[in-house]
Amino acid sequence: MSTAVVVCAVTAVLPGAASAEPMTVPGVASDSGAGVERISVATDGTQGDGDSAGATITTDGRRIAFSSSAKNLTSANPVTWERVFVRDRWTSQTTLMSTTAPPIQRPVISGDGQYVVLWGLLFRDTKVFLSQVSSGSTIGVNCPGLGCGQPSLSADGRSIAQAATFNRPPSRQRIEVRDWRTDTTETVAEFGHTVSARPSISGDGRFVAYQDGRAEDVFVWDRTDGTSSGPVEGPSKAATLVQLSKDGSKVVYLSGSDTYIHDESSGSDQVVPNARGVAIDPTGRHLLYAPHDANGPSLVLRDLETGTDAIVSNQPASAGTDAVSAGGRDVVFHSTADDIVPGDTNGKSDVFVRRFH
Repeated sequence: MSTAVVVCAVTAVLPGAASAEPMTVPGVASDSGAGVERISVATDGTQGDGDSAGATITTDGRRIAFSSSAKNLTSANPVTWERVFVRDRWTSQTTLMSTTAPPIQRPVISGDGQYVVLWGLLFRDTKVFLSQVSSGSTIGVNCPGLGCGQPSLSADGRSIAQAATFNRPPSRQRIEVRDWRTDTTETVAEFGHTVSARPSISGDGRFVAYQDGRAEDVFVWDRTDGTSSGPVEGPSKAATLVQLSKDGSKVVYLSGSDTYIHDESSGSDQVVPNARGVAIDPTGRHLLYAPHDANGPSLVLRDLETGTDAIVSNQPASAGTDAVSAGGRDVVFHSTADDIVPGDTNGKSDVFVRRFH
């Protein structure tokens, strides 16, 4: 695919958005000292006039990328499709990441906050696009097949793990790591099917966790010797990959109704029963999960060393991978609830961040 560059407008720096103090629930550790901020707002704090969701956060919690159908978050000419934005919490600036294709999955921001990658639809095929946050310019990342997607970024944004599909209709796929600066590729694995592979790359780009969606097995590839180990869940159970921690130490996967955190160094598994793991922080210590109990909070952050839980949201809310900053200090999520922060009157899904101190 040829490379195209698009530059978008950047708005001025003005005051930020409203925030609110958290709630507590009996039986769960208090998140005292935390607060919530709405992220899906314009630079001047104007709330979006469309739905926003699919947020990911940088390692230091400064920048958050999200997709939105709102047309008033920047001064750029509005379009009919969803677009990707980056909110800088330190400057309260919202920037548009331009692309020639609408995103079909949530964007991913690099750990250092310099790049955003998204999976977009171009004509009949899915392609991966990379945006530079400072300039807003976007390039299409070369794809060896008819379509590429399910991208995951290294901390510096240089290495992209992705799944490339081949044949029409698609009948096989390759999991690969592409260095977009040198335009070189390393093959991780190949499958004779197109059931989701869900690659997840470590921050230094050394490890890639992925799944064989048909066999329901999870593996970890090491680029130092070009070999894969696994299945990490063992031979006797089915597993679905959630995420590899950015330090490469933990693999989160689902099996049955439980979440497992696999320690790569010891080979042992820690179990969080009756819960759906959503994301793990870059250090591998904090797990974001959704309890299966509909009567409790919708999102909870667990300290895997102490076993302590902290509520992220009591209202109905959702999140995805790369939603937790280092040390579990910040968690991004989206919700249609209108009572999370004051002044939420748009009646839309908004992106929020909860801060833990």
